[in-house]
Amino acid sequence: MRLSVQYETSYHYSRPAKRVIQLLRLTPLSFESQNVVDWRIDVDRDARIREGRDGYGNIIHMLYVDGPVDSLKVSVTGKVLTQDRGGIIGEVPGDLPRQVFLRPTLLTEPGRPLHQLASALTAQGGSPLDKLHRLTSAIHSRMTFDTGETEVDTTATDAYFNGHGVCQDFAHIFIAVARLIGIPARYVSGHLFRRDGALLQEAAHAWAEAWIEHLGWIAFDPSNGICADDAYIRIATGLDYQDAAPFAGARNGGGSEKLSVGVQVRQTDGQRQSQSRGTQAQSQSQG
Repeated sequence: MRLSVQYETSYHYSRPAKRVIQLLRLTPLSFESQNVVDWRIDVDRDARIREGRDGYGNIIHMLYVDGPVDSLKVSVTGKVLTQDRGGIIGEVPGDLPRQVFLRPTLLTEPGRPLHQLASALTAQGGSPLDKLHRLTSAIHSRMTFDTGETEVDTTATDAYFNGHGVCQDFAHIFIAVARLIGIPARYVSGHLFRRDGALLQEAAHAWAEAWIEHLGWIAFDPSNGICADDAYIRIATGLDYQDAAPFAGARNGGGSEKLSVGVQVRQTDGQRQSQSRGTQAQSQSQG
């Protein structure tokens, strides 16, 4: 599938900030089922941007803006070719050893409800892949998608116990239980083309990947109860949300902050284009 992305994040500060520093995880990698045709990051004021890689192999950009800054908008536009491989990612450039992704974090530390879910999955038997499919279905059946019930620091156990959450929470629950039953699992941030026709989305999407011998990494989206297909654009991975969040940073001053996000993912026409990866990180002056 040929997909195009428009992703805008705007910050407004109640008082001008003296300086803003942001770590951006906004740029996807190319691998067997995902080819980045074109990708661009723009900032609406003078800025310095430096590209690099983090410890998980994600492409990152460090953004430095000197003040006074009363507002800041970061825009992403890109085109990606995706392929439906039944959720199979295999191996990705820059991957860490899979054993790293057995380690729990504060957000994925399993409490009693998740131990009970893991025990139930184990008691039913089956292959590791069978268990992961059942886990995906169990989370999708129990949890209600609700944007008003959790925060970015809500743990997997609390979200599962309360039965409400967003895609971040669904992914954390999946990861916590998969690790409990001995399967390496990691958090994925990215974008989703909505086949139901919903164009404007209020946030990026999140799902999980788990390692299965002889298949490699497989992507599961418990929010939708499926394995990821060609409607998904994979951006960054980590042990949990904090390692793969699109934005992380700090500012000097600025008072209170108002954040707005808009994401649009479209299926584009089939005109032939260059399939070489093009990544640009540019700053533009605000006139």
